[in-house]
Amino acid sequence: MLTYPIIDPVAISLGPIKVHWYGLMYLIGIGGAWLLLSFRVNKSYSPIKPEALEDLIFYGAMGVILGGRIGYVIFYNFNQFLADPLLLFKVWEGGMSFHGGLLGVIIAMWISARKNQCTMLALTDFIAPVVPIGLFFGRIGNFINAELWGRPTDVYWSFVFPGAGPLARHPSQLYEAGLEGLALFLILWIYSSKQRPYMAVSGLFALFYGIFRFSVEFYRVPDAHLGYLAMDWLTMGQILSTPMIIVGIILLSFAYKSKLVKSS
Repeated sequence: MLTYPIIDPVAISLGPIKVHWYGLMYLIGIGGAWLLLSFRVNKSYSPIKPEALEDLIFYGAMGVILGGRIGYVIFYNFNQFLADPLLLFKVWEGGMSFHGGLLGVIIAMWISARKNQCTMLALTDFIAPVVPIGLFFGRIGNFINAELWGRPTDVYWSFVFPGAGPLARHPSQLYEAGLEGLALFLILWIYSSKQRPYMAVSGLFALFYGIFRFSVEFYRVPDAHLGYLAMDWLTMGQILSTPMIIVGIILLSFAYKSKLVKSS
């Protein structure tokens, strides 16, 4: 068992103003994505012009934040939301959903595509390789907050998390950071370093994220108010990830059958 590194969730405190590590992780993730996309926006296969990148990042960030919050409330706290609609605005209580953020980004890319006179999937192909950067830092933020911990275990890399009782647990946040963040980034960045069939990068992202998230859910404790939804192992995260796997397979299949349009 390893010793959990107690870190103050508040990174910077200036009087009444408190900046949390979790919020900083979002800023670092968005900044990292912006930096990497600035290298690729000048490629011949970029679906947008360099001057449109700033707006693309802004719309994408809004999609992540608004979609993530709305998705969390709807997917994980819908009954509580019906009882208290103001829950949607109580962001200080925490709660963000990747799948909600993904839907928010899809809507943002649809809006951006109309502005840039390209297709939505061309934009998702373009941004998909850098999305794992945000996922990586977001999961590190979960670890710092000692939240979303894993199931009890006796593996030597386990931790006793504050607020999770005396049992050592899987650091499922780090598993997700490694798979959904680092591994997925390497897969997509290397794969997209050359021109690929239209929809292929988006399909690869959906497929591997779905697989990685579905797998890690076996080691992660589900939300207490939801628990396991079936068979004493099925979680909401797995239900939401299954369509991603299916969509990823469909997009890759169409991409390599048609090969009509090339994308990054």
